[in-house]
Amino acid sequence: MAVVTERILKQQGVTVHIVPTSKYKTNTLVWKMKAPLTEETVTLRALLPNVLQSNTEKYPTSTAFRNQLDELYGASLFADVGKKGEYHIMSFQMDMVNEKYLSHKEPLLEKAFELLSEVLTKPNSSDGQFDPSTVAKEKRALKQRLESVYDDKMRYSSLRLTQEMCVEENYRLEANGIADRVEEITPESLYAYYERAFMEDELDLYVIGDIDIDEAAEMAKRYFQFSERTPVPIKYIHHQVQEAKELQEIQDIKQGKLNIGYRTNITYRDPDYFALQMFNGIFGAFSHSKLFINVREKASLAYYAASRLESHKGLLMVMSGIDNKNYEQAVTIIKEQMEAMKQGDFTEQEIAQTKAIIKNQLLETIDTSRGLTEVLYHNVVAKVDISLDEWLGRIDQVTKEEIIACGEKIVLDTIYFLHGTEVAE
Repeated sequence: MAVVTERILKQQGVTVHIVPTSKYKTNTLVWKMKAPLTEETVTLRALLPNVLQSNTEKYPTSTAFRNQLDELYGASLFADVGKKGEYHIMSFQMDMVNEKYLSHKEPLLEKAFELLSEVLTKPNSSDGQFDPSTVAKEKRALKQRLESVYDDKMRYSSLRLTQEMCVEENYRLEANGIADRVEEITPESLYAYYERAFMEDELDLYVIGDIDIDEAAEMAKRYFQFSERTPVPIKYIHHQVQEAKELQEIQDIKQGKLNIGYRTNITYRDPDYFALQMFNGIFGAFSHSKLFINVREKASLAYYAASRLESHKGLLMVMSGIDNKNYEQAVTIIKEQMEAMKQGDFTEQEIAQTKAIIKNQLLETIDTSRGLTEVLYHNVVAKVDISLDEWLGRIDQVTKEEIIACGEKIVLDTIYFLHGTEVAE
């Protein structure tokens, strides 16, 4: 039996993904809008979902809108933005109780469709502009989010590494936009971009829960119809690293942040992506990985040491927190662990352990409807069709030789170190 069944229907201007499952007590609608990540639009797109989820034409205040959610037995709506590779994605998620569990019949799913449609297509606007007070409030909140990154040194150092690695690529842009661009947005310019986004973005609707497929498809057709469009594809550019960069930044901090970026030259769409998942798992993703054991445990150099993949950009990022004096030694040991991986210095036991953890992690992720949507959406971003069963199977099939082979493609790009006023040794 399949782990997940996904029925995909092409409707007018939108792709509908229906996932019938009795795993959750709630039903979920997730609306995703995908467009290329650009400097021109990133801040507009970061602001827009928060303005749309604040209120609507029918419910013109936040209080009125939240009261309506409460009327739907405590339904919730959450909007955010993110990036996958060089795509910028706006997401809206609505969760509501499955009406099957109510003591009396109430068409909750349809009411949720209706309300989400209202949020997306009937905003609180007039004369070609959003409600000015709503825009002003959300601009303040967005600026605070962007400024707060500076205070979170782990996030800040990760962002700075990305900016330095991808200085000439749009991936350098933060998903929440550019702080200096927030103030120039007006209720008119945001509304003009809203109309453009709904004309041009690639639109996907996920309907997840213990639902009837035909009924859900009919509701999607009734409430979500848009003009046909040809989404703009991203050009995948193979980035050649001429020479690795090494940068340091000084701030008044006690614990140094060492971040190292590698180009893997492998993305989710590539056949060796599953070998790359295994490579990263043995190298740095888990508590049994080489980075954790050798940098943190054996050498006692780091407060934390781990690695993660950016699956749609082909990057592998190492993050660690170290004392300033340990910089050279930490960099050396991290490089040694990467070289050990490339030489095949890992056991069949490590492979088996990593396979089990990766598969368990995936199954845990899909225990929530939000996690399940994110996993399924990888296929939309990468323009591939890999079922969860195939995903689990292909992890199982990865060999030691394939892990070593994918290591040959990995190239050091940038070393970034954020540290205190004491000079690094």
